[in-house]
This record gives sequence, structure tokens and C-alpha cells, in this order.
Amino acid sequence: MRDVVVANKEILDFDNQMQIQDDVFPVLHILDSNGEIVDSESLQRAQLTEEDFINIMKRMLLSRQLDIRSTKLAKQGRFGFFAPTAGQEASQMASSYAFKDEDWLMPGYRDIPQIVVKGWPIWKAILWSRGHALGNVFTTEEGKPVNSWMPQIIIGAQYVEAAGIALGMKKRQKDAVAYAYTGEGGSSQGDFYEGVNFAGAYKANAVFFIQNNGFAISTPRALQTAATHLAAKGWAAGVPSIVVDGNDPIAVYLASKEARAWATSGKGPVLIETLTNRLEAHSTAGDDPLRYRTQADIDAAWKKEPLIRMRQYMTGQGIWDEDKEIAYIAEVNALIDDQIKIADKVSKQKISDFIKNTLEVPSYAMAEQITKFESEGK
Repeated sequence: MRDVVVANKEILDFDNQMQIQDDVFPVLHILDSNGEIVDSESLQRAQLTEEDFINIMKRMLLSRQLDIRSTKLAKQGRFGFFAPTAGQEASQMASSYAFKDEDWLMPGYRDIPQIVVKGWPIWKAILWSRGHALGNVFTTEEGKPVNSWMPQIIIGAQYVEAAGIALGMKKRQKDAVAYAYTGEGGSSQGDFYEGVNFAGAYKANAVFFIQNNGFAISTPRALQTAATHLAAKGWAAGVPSIVVDGNDPIAVYLASKEARAWATSGKGPVLIETLTNRLEAHSTAGDDPLRYRTQADIDAAWKKEPLIRMRQYMTGQGIWDEDKEIAYIAEVNALIDDQIKIADKVSKQKISDFIKNTLEVPSYAMAEQITKFESEGK
């Protein structure tokens, strides 16, 4: 009888419940902010070769340069919508390195870099930002399909799409997954839970990422939800869920690799919350971060960003140096220059084009409008 009494008291101890929530989600980290390994066993478990480290570093540098150049182009009026990615390179690029060409990426609007490294040309990414129809053609320069859906503007909607594709893969017994990204703000959307719950119920081949960058569009994470850890939202759907240091490329890669293995084995989806930091504005559409965070906070975050710790670790291992980094950045910028030229040469869309692209078979009224505008050269 006493055991029941004690158990009942614990059940009704709400303060204890809050403490338990905080304790059950330790943060996975392998590489600290000084570039030192804190868990050699997990490093071995990741099975990363020197070539892998170089590839991940190059991916992160590519993402950083895309961020820098895209922001400049946006300020010049030569780019459309752009969501900066600085600070989230490990969360995005180290995670994507764990997936394969046959896996389907379901991105949000901040996840352009992950599509690019799957083979999507940068010039198409530029056209997507400008609202051009060719920006929604997901093929390589050689015309091969790129397994990615268009960057989702509707917050969290990619989770529902990923769940459907993941179930299709399971039913076809594919050795592949659908992997989707959203931010911590997206985890408060209904589509987020519906996607995770559906995939969990059917044990679909999915890996879900919550990139917890701290501020959503303008709301500090602490004000956006009372959940102690966003990963706990995955538990509500019966899905294995973990928290990872999102500035640690090795930890992010290991978590992603093991989540993919779990999902493809028929055990169902995994949810990964990456703790990272968006170092710039939410978007180039007039956002001012200093209205909801301090400059001191931003400056402190820049000192902990993922490129610094990865650079320090790889330099210490003798597999990276300043000359290699400078040479690769020059290579990336030359590529971006060429891709901008290609995008600028693409014919601008006409009014008749917009109407043609609205429906596969235009209505009678639309057909009349197309004929009218084409006759006017519009």
C-alpha cells in the first residue's frame, strides 16, 4: 500500500515533472567550442575519414559563402527572398552529409544549401528566390533528377509532405528516407505534429529536424513554447527524439547517420533537435534582429559558431589550413559568379507565362487572356 501512496505523490508532484523533463534530454556533443574532442568513443562511432572531414568543412564553407553573396545580392536588388543561414552550417550541412542521393529532402525556405549539395545548380536557387518558374525545376546541370521538393514557405508544411513520401518508401521497401527541416517556430505549427504523428503511427522512413536557432522570426524561444525541450514533442508521437549540439558538426553527423539507419531498418522515424544560433536577420525582407535580441548576444554567438570549432579541430589534426580554406573560398566565389551570370541571362517571365503556369489545362477565360497578352508581347 505504501508503494502506491508514494507513487501517487510522485505522479501529482508537478514540480518534479518539470524537473524530469529537463533531465531526460541530455545534449549530444563530441566537439567542444574550442575544437577539442570530449568523447573519443562517439568520434570512432561516427567513422569519419579525413576525406569526410574535408568534405563536411567544404560544405559548411560553401553554405557560408552562399549566405554572404546572397545577402549582398539581395541588398543590390538582384536577389529575391533570402533567409540567412550563418551559424547553422553544422546543423544543415553536417546533417545532410549523412544522407544519400536516393533520400528525399523536404526543405524549408532556409534550407537552400542542403538542396545545392544534392546537385541543384545555384543559378536555379537564384531563380527560385526571384520567383521564376525555372527555380522549381529540381534537376542537375546534366538534367538528372534531384530528390528534393521545393523549399516550403508555409511553416512546417514540409513535415506532412515528408511523412507521405516516407510512407511510400516504406511500402516500396526502399533503402531510403525522407528528411525534413524546420525551425523551433515551425515546431509550434499543427503541420509539424501531424507529420510526426502520421510517420510515427505507420513507422515510416523519416528523419525530422528541428533547427532550434533561438528566435524563430522574432520571438525568443522561451516565449514561443513552454516545452523544456522541443525534442519532447516527438515523444508525444511515440518517436525516438534527441537533442544535439547544433554547432558540433561531428555530433550532428553522427545523430543523422544513426537516425537514418534506424528509419531504413523499418523501426520508424526519428526526431532530432539541433541547438544552434541564427547569427543574422530572419530574412532580407526588412527584419531587424536588434528589436528582439541584443548585440552582445549576437557577438557571443559568433564566437561559438560551427566553422570556428571545426577549423580548429581539423587544423590540429593537420588536415586543414588557412591556405586550403582561402583557395576553396576563391573557388566557391568563382562558381557563384558564373552561376549569377547564368541566372541573369534567363529570359524574364511574361504575364502570359504566369497564366500558363497556373493550371496544367487553362480554363476558357485563361486561354483568352493568354492569347491577348501574347499578342501584346506580354
